[in-house]
Amino acid sequence: MAAWMNLGQNLKVNAKKFPETVMLKDSQRSFTYPEVNKRVNQLAHSLLSLGLSKGDKVAVLLENSIEIIEVFLAMAKTGIIIVPINFRLVSAEVEYIAENSDAKAFIVHDEFTATVDPIKANLTNIAADNYIAVGQAVEGYRSYDAFIADAPDSEPDIEVGPEDTWILIYTSGTTGKPKGVVRSHESHIAFYLINAVDFGFSEHDYCMNVMPLCHINSTFFTFTFLYIGASVYIHPARSFRPEEILEIVETEKITFISLIPTHYNLILNASADAKNRDVSSVRKLLCSSAPVRKSMKLAIMEFFPGVELYEGYGSTEAGIVTVLKPEYQLKKLGSIGFESLGTEFVKLLDEDGREVDIGEVGELYSRGPMLLDEYYKLPDKTAASFRNGWFSAGDMAMKDEDGFYQIVDRKDNMIITGGEHVYPSEVEEVIGSHQAVFDCAVIGLPDDKWGEKVAAVVVKKPGVDDSAINEDIIKQCCKEQMAGYKSPKEILFIDDDEMPRTPTGKILHRKLREKFRK
Repeated sequence: MAAWMNLGQNLKVNAKKFPETVMLKDSQRSFTYPEVNKRVNQLAHSLLSLGLSKGDKVAVLLENSIEIIEVFLAMAKTGIIIVPINFRLVSAEVEYIAENSDAKAFIVHDEFTATVDPIKANLTNIAADNYIAVGQAVEGYRSYDAFIADAPDSEPDIEVGPEDTWILIYTSGTTGKPKGVVRSHESHIAFYLINAVDFGFSEHDYCMNVMPLCHINSTFFTFTFLYIGASVYIHPARSFRPEEILEIVETEKITFISLIPTHYNLILNASADAKNRDVSSVRKLLCSSAPVRKSMKLAIMEFFPGVELYEGYGSTEAGIVTVLKPEYQLKKLGSIGFESLGTEFVKLLDEDGREVDIGEVGELYSRGPMLLDEYYKLPDKTAASFRNGWFSAGDMAMKDEDGFYQIVDRKDNMIITGGEHVYPSEVEEVIGSHQAVFDCAVIGLPDDKWGEKVAAVVVKKPGVDDSAINEDIIKQCCKEQMAGYKSPKEILFIDDDEMPRTPTGKILHRKLREKFRK
C-alpha cells in the first residue's frame, strides 16, 4: 500500500524532477538537488556504519548550515531520530537533553566541541567513536567530511513509514525544564502540504532560512520549500544583523522569510543605508513565535511594499494552528486569524472544560494532523496537555463574532491583582506602541495589598533620553487607554541585552519575575 513519502524519500524524487535546481545555498557554497541527495545518502550509510539503526537517536549541536540540513535528511532516510539542540546552551543544559533523549551519537560544529567535551563522561549512551565534528579537525571527534567521503551514495534500503518518529525536539523551556516533543514524519508531511496550499508556495520560491534549525519554526518552513522542490538560502543564526539580512534579500532575490517580532523590530530600526536596499523580490512574509503588536504590523507592511504578510499561531507540539492571511491584516489587527487548513475548529475551554462564549477568554485547544505523538518519558505531562484528544500549549485566547481568534496571553503569565485578571500582552500592546519604546514585557510582582501588582520592564530605543520616555509618561499613556487596575504600578528600565529571551526571541517572563521578585 502506498504511503506519504517522508522528506528523505521525497529528496530522491526531487533529485530527478529538479536536476538543475539549486536546492541549498549559503555565502560560499551551492548544491543542486542531485548533489545534496548524493551527500545525504553517503551520510546515511556512514551513520549506519557506527552501529546505529532505525529508532536510535543522534544529538545534533550545529548552527544553521548546509550540513545540518543533510543530517535531518539522512535521519529521514534511515529512520534514525534526530535530537536538535540549541547551540547557545551551556554544557549542563546540553547534557540534560543529550542524556534525557538517550542519544547514541553526537554531531557537533567544531567550535561547539568546547561545550561537549566537559560532559562526554556523563553521556552514558554515546560510545567514544560516535562523536563527529563539522568543520576543522578536532581531537576526539571524527571529521564530518572524512566520515562521509568514501561511503556509498546508493539509497539506504530501510523502510521508514510516515508514522515513525523523525524528530525529538526539546521545547525552549519558557515554563521550566525543556520537554522532549516526539514528532512523526507524518506530522511534518502534513505541515508541508497544508502550508504550501495555505500560503501559496511553489517550486519557484526562494526561501531564506534565518531562524535556528534547532527550533520547530525552521524545521517546518525551511523543509516545506525543500519538499516542494524550491530553493533555500541558509543563513547562520548566530546573530541577527538587519543590514546583512537586507543585503542578502537584495542580492539573492529572496521571495519568502519567516521572522519573529524581534527580528522585524531590528529591521525597522536599521540604518538608513540598510533601509534603502531593494526588497521588492519578497512576495510573502511570516511573523510568528510571539505576539505581534499592531503598530509593528503596520510598519512591516510599509517597509515591504506590496508584500503579503501572514501571521501564524502554533507551537512545537501542535504545528501551525491558525493563520491570519494578508487580506485580513488591516481588518483584523491583533488577531491570529482562523484555523489553518487541516485543523479542526479550535476550542476555547474554561477550567471546567466547557466552551466559553464569543468574546470570552478560554484556554486554546486544537486537533489536527500536525500534533505531536507525546512528550518523551513524560506520560503525566502528555495526559495533562490533552482533553479528549484535543491539545493545549497553555495559551489563553478569545474568538470574535466573525470566527477570528486573538491570543490574550500565556496561562502562566496571567496576573491576578485584587481579584482582577490582567493579561500582559494587552498592556504590552499599549506600552510598545510608544515611539520611544524598543521593547517591553509586563509581569506580576508581589504586593501586600493586592496580592500582585502590574510591573512593566521597558527597553528604550537607542539614543532616547529621559525627556522622551520615563516612568510618568508610560503610566499616563496606560491610564489613558486602559482600566486603572491594568496600568503598571512600577516601571523598570533595562538594556536590550538584559532582556531574557528564548533562542527564538520570545521574552522569558518567568526569568523576569524571578529576577525582580528578589
